[in-house]
Amino acid sequence: MPLRDITLDDIESLAVGAWVLGTGGGGSPYLGLLNLRSLYKDGYQVQLMPASELANDDWVAPVSNMGAPLVGQERLSDHRTAARAVDLMERHTGYKFRGIMSLEIGGGNSLQPLMAAAHLKRPVIDSDMMGRAYPEAQMTSVAVGDLKPCPLTTVDVRGLESVVEKVPTWKWMERVSRKICVEYGSTASTCKAPRTGAEVKKWGIHGTTTKAIAIGSAVREAQRRHEDPVAAILSVEPGKILFKGKVVDVERRATEGFLRGRCRFDGMDEYRGSSLELNFQNEWIVAWRDGTPIAMSPDLICVLDSVAGEAVGTETIRYGQRVTVLALPPPPVFLTPKGLQHVGPRAFGYDIEFKSVFA
Repeated sequence: MPLRDITLDDIESLAVGAWVLGTGGGGSPYLGLLNLRSLYKDGYQVQLMPASELANDDWVAPVSNMGAPLVGQERLSDHRTAARAVDLMERHTGYKFRGIMSLEIGGGNSLQPLMAAAHLKRPVIDSDMMGRAYPEAQMTSVAVGDLKPCPLTTVDVRGLESVVEKVPTWKWMERVSRKICVEYGSTASTCKAPRTGAEVKKWGIHGTTTKAIAIGSAVREAQRRHEDPVAAILSVEPGKILFKGKVVDVERRATEGFLRGRCRFDGMDEYRGSSLELNFQNEWIVAWRDGTPIAMSPDLICVLDSVAGEAVGTETIRYGQRVTVLALPPPPVFLTPKGLQHVGPRAFGYDIEFKSVFA
């Protein structure tokens, strides 16, 4: 399939759909959307390329913002930083990247490769490494595949630039890069370890940009027709409703480069008389209904505004919001025994045996 142009309408839908797939994290897409609107107004254009079109020896740059989502809302960035991270990686390695891809399709990180691609005139690869958003470097399909975790480049809007040349494991990459990010102020743009076309084709989670656009298009069309946008999501994705309720308590703190906390909901409609608690580390990790865990990573836990159908992030959720909580199925790579070691509930410190909503 040839490259296809990503239209501004696609980007509007991508921002909505990726925010759903972000499971509360990945950063709000709002600022990235404003940047891309500005770029397109100035005549920039981005193209989407399926991973199957990559040659095995092509090089691909995975990009993402890193840090606590709340800080990313408070400290404005611009559309050049992701491109600077890729340029630094090219200068450091000598590689010429064929394309740019998302580390995670969740939230604002779905838009980072588009901004880099616009400036560097490369296509965006229609794949990512999570199929959602996760908070840590070892929580990727390429880490499950034991691919090389380094080098990594990190930049910020003040001109700071860092290269992590060598680490022994993915967890060491997380520790070292997180320390750099915290020193930068808990938000930074990164280019992760370069991947070959062969690696992307084997270990990438494919079609996720297209999937996010489809979800966002369904929500936006339902909004235009004054129909149920949550039902629209379930018409294009095989999800399940977990809960409907009102936010009655939010506890969160930015610490160690993450946004951590919990949120509690009182049930509404058929869920009246019941309560739900969601624990999060950037993303929603475990859902407890009346004290019993009912959903957990790697299943996607998505909190949606019940009226608009748009996602609510861990940094934006607030008292009084009426929400619908959905579960969506995860990519199969994370359901393997090794995948669960990386992203199952125990990887986040919860002594819970994983049980899928979809089992």
